[in-house]
Amino acid sequence: MQPITAKALFKDLWPTAPAGVVITSVVTDSRQVTPGCVFVAIKGERVDGHDYARKACESGAAFVVARHTIPDVPPDRTVLVADVLDAMITMGANYRAGFSPLILGVTGSVGKTTTKEFSAAVFSVFGETLKTEGNQNNEIGMPNTLFRLDEETRYAVIEMGMQGPGEIRKLTLAAKPHGAIITKIGRAHMDRLGSVEAILNAKMEICAGLPPGAPLILNGDDPLLRSVALPEGIHAVYAALEAQDAEVHASAVEPKGAGQRFRIIDRQFGEYEAYIPALGEHTVADALLAYTAATRLGLNAAMAADGLASFRPAEMRQHIRKTGGVTLIEDYYNANPDSMKAALSLLASLDTQGRRVAVLGDMLELGEASEHAHRELGNRAATLGVQLLVTVGKQASLAAAEASSLGVQVRAFDQNEEAADFLHGELQKGDTLLLKASRGMKFEDIAKKLG
Repeated sequence: MQPITAKALFKDLWPTAPAGVVITSVVTDSRQVTPGCVFVAIKGERVDGHDYARKACESGAAFVVARHTIPDVPPDRTVLVADVLDAMITMGANYRAGFSPLILGVTGSVGKTTTKEFSAAVFSVFGETLKTEGNQNNEIGMPNTLFRLDEETRYAVIEMGMQGPGEIRKLTLAAKPHGAIITKIGRAHMDRLGSVEAILNAKMEICAGLPPGAPLILNGDDPLLRSVALPEGIHAVYAALEAQDAEVHASAVEPKGAGQRFRIIDRQFGEYEAYIPALGEHTVADALLAYTAATRLGLNAAMAADGLASFRPAEMRQHIRKTGGVTLIEDYYNANPDSMKAALSLLASLDTQGRRVAVLGDMLELGEASEHAHRELGNRAATLGVQLLVTVGKQASLAAAEASSLGVQVRAFDQNEEAADFLHGELQKGDTLLLKASRGMKFEDIAKKLG
């Protein structure tokens, strides 16, 4: 973060903020407090930042952003707000206003992080590019990404996630992207939103921060996105893997080494050969979205196509490695019905000398759709040729029961440790093993035990 005056950072939060004080950083962890920073007191599930505000001031924090007054924290160093998360977003917006990079917003139910990584790879060909790191796509993480902007930043790719309606609207109004991508509408967050139509409306909120005439890049293979009503002034461009009538689509997709090559068919700019160091046809779809966004934001099409080759997957996403003669696919950053389907399709596409083994955990936040989704998952595993299905969790056991009824060998466990112990004695050289679950299942613990 570059230094910014308190007056500028607290605009719309604290009208009487002192003009002469300079802020050097914004932190939400008291262990990261440095002299001249702002400490934001966020109340989480386990820890309340208000309990650490006094210590933050003693360590040099210039101000504390809080919901209420705090003993031993001077009132003139306390910025009182109704909602500290909204205040975090407002500060991010105020800081972002001091810079003018070309910004792309990315959201969607599945594939948004991979698409973000493809977009960052492409933009990096043209200049210094900032991107969302890890899962920093919420009310805390996105402002933290904006705080990393500096005068050298020419491009920024900002991922926006949500738990419920209204959240993406806040994020996009702060980031003010010049264009946006919506990757796919799936069933994640059904427990909070209730229907895929509600999820679609929540994702479409990204348009609220776009300027008139801005390009909105949509997945042309998603029927909901193909039929969505667009806000006035938004220019939709469809990119698709399968829909040949899309403005941008792929042809001649084929494996090449540890990746895939294909041809980009672009009605506006022509045709280009492309290569991505990633497996699974769904990653081709993500790459097309990134290419389309870059070109519709004015970047050279040939260079954008070439830039896809510099893609690197985010941590915990479809990382393929060898251990003890077993090919291990680590993909446990998140899980929903669409990403599970994609991961199982990847497993099915790989050549293997042994068995195809899938270790699947609970898909979270599906609400009333959970039982059906997990049973459908078991059916999908059987259809795609999984020979041994191991599940962890109560909901995932429904997938095991369904797969078992279709003739698949299954084992269901309650804990990661039990699954890891079983796999140690069961896996054979030549097997290909997929680890896939929601982030909260902590499947990295299984991967560590497997070596």
